[in-house]
Amino acid sequence: MIFSNFHNWALDETPSSPSQALWGRRYRIWLNLKSNPLAMIGLFIIAVFVFIAIFAPWLAPQDPSIQNLANRLAAPSAEHWFGTDELGRDIFSRILYGGRVTLGMVIAVVILVAPLGLIIGCVAGYFGGVVDTVLMRVTDVFLAFPRLILALAFVAALKPGVESAILAIALTAWPPYARLARAETMTIRNTDYIAAYRLTGASAARIITRHIAPLCVPSLIVRITLDMSSIILTAASLGFLGMGAQPPSPEWGAMIATAKRFIFEQWWVATIPGIAIFLVSLAFNFLGDGLRDVLDPKQN
Repeated sequence: MIFSNFHNWALDETPSSPSQALWGRRYRIWLNLKSNPLAMIGLFIIAVFVFIAIFAPWLAPQDPSIQNLANRLAAPSAEHWFGTDELGRDIFSRILYGGRVTLGMVIAVVILVAPLGLIIGCVAGYFGGVVDTVLMRVTDVFLAFPRLILALAFVAALKPGVESAILAIALTAWPPYARLARAETMTIRNTDYIAAYRLTGASAARIITRHIAPLCVPSLIVRITLDMSSIILTAASLGFLGMGAQPPSPEWGAMIATAKRFIFEQWWVATIPGIAIFLVSLAFNFLGDGLRDVLDPKQN
């Protein structure tokens, strides 16, 4: 009954308030997204991994750092669902805790780069001229280097670790978002309603933050979701190369690095973390494709 009332209220063609119009738009986005099977599969996989990362201390059957050398490299069994690694640690528990590290790094990177790229792109697109030239040339410098190579250089200049990896990935991930926000801003800045705001005496800062940036957010959300897989792969690559999370941290890339010499005889030690990386990356791609169909007006 409550859901039916909300459904009718949200889909009312003549909303009586801005709040009703806003919720109506959100609900329509959800209905459109729900009609995309691949997007829902991606959302489900992401939700599962987020759930197990949050509740890892309660879901993990063993402490991920406890060693049992007498049971090292044990095959998957009822006692150890995903087997054990070279130090006898339970791989299933380490996968659960590793989701905290890997997904935490990804979330931290997005929190850092999304506002940075949005502001730089909006400022460059709105003001144009010298401001645009300077900001975009700085962006081009970062885009000229492969992301992983540049991230490795930043981490090497700092010190290996999770914090350094987050900062390095963030410093290399923001340019595409700035480019996208700039392109969106350049299509918006000369519209009639932006000109009307200027005539009312609104400052450039207010116009950018209150009226231009919010219009860039949907396209930015789509780009971030699609870019999540590359951020995950970069974080895992840094861990694999010894520049990210350090042992004994159960980060998925670091787990593969320590297990690579067992990949032919004890395949589960390296394969299970690889499957986790693959599933999460694929899920974000599925969800990103669905969000692009829903949020990007150029696709409609």
